[in-house]
Amino acid sequence: MRDLTARPRLLACALAVLLCLLALARPLDHDESQYVAAALLSAHGLLPYRDYAYLQTPLQPFLFAPIAWLAGGWAWPALRIVNALLGAASAVFVWRAARTGGANAQMATAATALFATCDILLFATGTARNDALPAALFAASLAPILQASRDRATNRSAFLSGLLLAGAAAAKVSYALPAAAYGLIALLDRRHRPLWVAIGALPAMVLVALSWRLAPGAFVFDTLSFPSAAPAEYYRAVGKAWKLGIGMKLVDTLKFLALGPALAALALIPRYRWRRADGRALDWLLVAAFLAALLPVPTWRQYLLPMLPPLFVRLAIGWSVVPPERRTRVAMVVFACAGLAPSIAALGSGLPLLEAMRQGYAIRATMDANAVRGPVATLAPQFLAATGRLPDPRLATGPFYFRSRGLLDSADENADHLVGRDTLAAHFAAAPPPALLTGGESGWTSGDAALDIPLAHWAAAHGYRAVAIPGGRFTLYLAPARANFGSAAPIRSL
Repeated sequence: MRDLTARPRLLACALAVLLCLLALARPLDHDESQYVAAALLSAHGLLPYRDYAYLQTPLQPFLFAPIAWLAGGWAWPALRIVNALLGAASAVFVWRAARTGGANAQMATAATALFATCDILLFATGTARNDALPAALFAASLAPILQASRDRATNRSAFLSGLLLAGAAAAKVSYALPAAAYGLIALLDRRHRPLWVAIGALPAMVLVALSWRLAPGAFVFDTLSFPSAAPAEYYRAVGKAWKLGIGMKLVDTLKFLALGPALAALALIPRYRWRRADGRALDWLLVAAFLAALLPVPTWRQYLLPMLPPLFVRLAIGWSVVPPERRTRVAMVVFACAGLAPSIAALGSGLPLLEAMRQGYAIRATMDANAVRGPVATLAPQFLAATGRLPDPRLATGPFYFRSRGLLDSADENADHLVGRDTLAAHFAAAPPPALLTGGESGWTSGDAALDIPLAHWAAAHGYRAVAIPGGRFTLYLAPARANFGSAAPIRSL
């Protein structure tokens, strides 16, 4: 173990490489659609909420837009790799926070390694979602917070704590609860320098405020109303209302925590008490992160990610005082293997992202041959990165708003740049897209192929010409020459 802890940088690099490889091998997930679309659209000057719907808080599209612009046709795998690197960075920040909190190098390394085997983390950092960025920001905030708890914050460390926590909340709204919890802690314990914490939080707060100011109704619906109402509406519509009950939330939470050492770590934490009150801030952050994870209905594994950094930092500090017994170490290895199992199983599915890129370039060749400029209406906008065309902003959320019913009326949808399957005809009649693409929302992307049917039916009914894409998965629908593209026309190609 001494040899391992002597080379933390080498271990961090090895973890980064492994996470990148896993990200490239992980199966496709239709959850990635809106995040790739947001990066593409923002890379070409469009703003979330004002120009397209984005169902999260606004930081990630702005930070990831330059990456999408530089990566061009490889934007989708590039965004996966960035998230993998952010996952490795989270592990580094967990190690650093553990050491700052008083853990010895051996236990800090052991706890960080266990953190890295959690399926929650491996899934969240292996796809082009919005989980890895806020997790890394949150994990990075723990070291200066613990330093302030043990001694006293400097102006710089307090500013950094506020900047990182507010940035995490600006990237994913579930981190707002831990950020608020720390704000309260700082007010109650002046060692944390609350004024400088507030100053650090200002840039993210200004970004969120400006995003709201540009499109108040769209911002509130996208970040608050839709996430709270849409899941229940969807699961009831598909006959899975049982997923929404408290019993299933408990089962899902235990299941996801048990895919890795998180559940065992959570059970062990009460055994390790602080010798002084200087670590209580970490405990409050852990409680706030756990509550934030439990609020969404139903529970999915990525929702539990906010609690992992403080949990494993707390474990490392506790183990440094009371080293784990042999049976505890054995149990942790068993849970770690359980956490790795889904990712190892995923490696047996080949390289689906490579197949997705092949399909993307086949779509591009077909579009080039038929002089399609864009924007392209599709429920799978992640595939458009390889084509050099932008997605139609009205479907920038992929299938997620499209499958909902009755959350907005047609006028509000129009103001928020959204199209639902029940209002598709009205919106497309006013501004027909130059092209439609179906086939990306399907079982091979963990999606529902039935959602593409309304698009195909509308295109056929309005004289669009169907062109099969080589490979058999996609169909491109080309608008008749007489179509009036209305407000859809100005969106330029990549």
